[in-house]
Amino acid sequence: MSKKSKIGFPQKGMSRGEVLDKIKAFKKDDADWRAGRNFAYVYYAGDEILDTIKEAFNLCFSENALNPTAFPSLRRMEAEVIAMSANLLGGGAEVTGSLTSGGTESILMAVKTARRWAEKHKDIKQPEIILPSTAHPAFHKACYYFGLKAVVIPVGTDFRAQAELMATAINENTVLMVASAPSYPQGVIDPISGIAAIAKKHDLLCHVDACVGGFFLPFLKELNSELLAFDFSVEGVTSISADIHKYGYAAKGASVVLYKNAALRKHQFYVYTEWSGGIYGSPAISGTRPGGAIAGAWAAMKHIGREGYLQLVQRTMAVRAKLMEAIDEIPELKIFGQPDMSIVCLGANDLDIYELGDELSVMGWLIDRQQNPASLHLTLTPAHEKSIDAFIMDLHKAVQKAKKLSLNKLSNKLQVQTVKGLSKVLPDHLFEKFQKFAAKYSDVGGKRSAAMYGMMGDLQASGNLDEMILEFLDKLMREDA
Repeated sequence: MSKKSKIGFPQKGMSRGEVLDKIKAFKKDDADWRAGRNFAYVYYAGDEILDTIKEAFNLCFSENALNPTAFPSLRRMEAEVIAMSANLLGGGAEVTGSLTSGGTESILMAVKTARRWAEKHKDIKQPEIILPSTAHPAFHKACYYFGLKAVVIPVGTDFRAQAELMATAINENTVLMVASAPSYPQGVIDPISGIAAIAKKHDLLCHVDACVGGFFLPFLKELNSELLAFDFSVEGVTSISADIHKYGYAAKGASVVLYKNAALRKHQFYVYTEWSGGIYGSPAISGTRPGGAIAGAWAAMKHIGREGYLQLVQRTMAVRAKLMEAIDEIPELKIFGQPDMSIVCLGANDLDIYELGDELSVMGWLIDRQQNPASLHLTLTPAHEKSIDAFIMDLHKAVQKAKKLSLNKLSNKLQVQTVKGLSKVLPDHLFEKFQKFAAKYSDVGGKRSAAMYGMMGDLQASGNLDEMILEFLDKLMREDA
């Protein structure tokens, strides 16, 4: 008999006050994004903008854009968001697209479109896409879901895609080439013009992942004309993904996937005409499409406007300049790559960067860890104007703490050495059991993760890392996590 859930379905409803108080209590340990204590996940441009978008979202809270004829207001706002996005990203009158729930759905749709386009126009049955190693995992997810092969090409020492090396991977099954503007890990723009030119020469599609930069780079380019071209102004670019809920500051989830023309976009759609419930047509993955996200995206773009976005970009880049100057003055630290916008990839000299991340986490800063190379990832927004001085002070303190031998550091090293030793002596099936045990009893969601990241290189080499991460995910998704 299966174990019952600890949380049963409520017999009696709570009062409005009780419900809201419960949620507030749940949120007490959440990242303090209003105070600029997080460097990921939330893009905050101030309460005035936030409150306007919230109100717009709530005006369409219950509406569903599944049937555009039922709510013409949503159809109009979505069409205007697509048109404004296309205009911003160098597109002419032919460029069109769809609103999606986020960058992953936009990327999935671009890959699905490429597969269907290749089936129809090239009769390719085993499609492949070529992408740099820094491309977002959503492309791999799309290949896994839709049955394509991902051909991964290493980036150069500057962390940018290598166009000519990507060209050598083209074969009769290639349907799509991918570039990033910028890539998430180091915040650098790939050589879009070179990759798009190669794609066009070989009659391939070319997708630019501008999920992070799509609503930042166009305004930055107005301030810095030397910035690399990345949008539909580049010949050969056939689709672009851009998240409005990132630097567009819209409510989550709102992203756009744009195509150079309507003929290409049609390959994204799904239609089923044999259902007894009626003819079913869907532009993207979602059936139900929340009206609030559409209204929030429209409101953000209309309310902030070009002048407002330019000011937000200027403020964010000023924060970046202050941070990079401070990092340059700390000999134990370095920046990987030359970031083109507001992403900073922080590395270390003679210092465990993950231990530095742990020390900053203990001080109350939310920062993502990265690998290959080991680094910390900081996404900057205008919210960091109020916190950057405090962060720089804590960064100096954290460096000194990470340099000192401590029980935590000793424990980390012992754990890493244990995993290295066990991976060499235990049979595969026993080591697999050990991994599941370690994941099950680890401090999921804790502030210290240096030991876990220290193990990853050896686990990747043994091919066992996937199973451990699956166990972590399973634990995180449980009710008692």
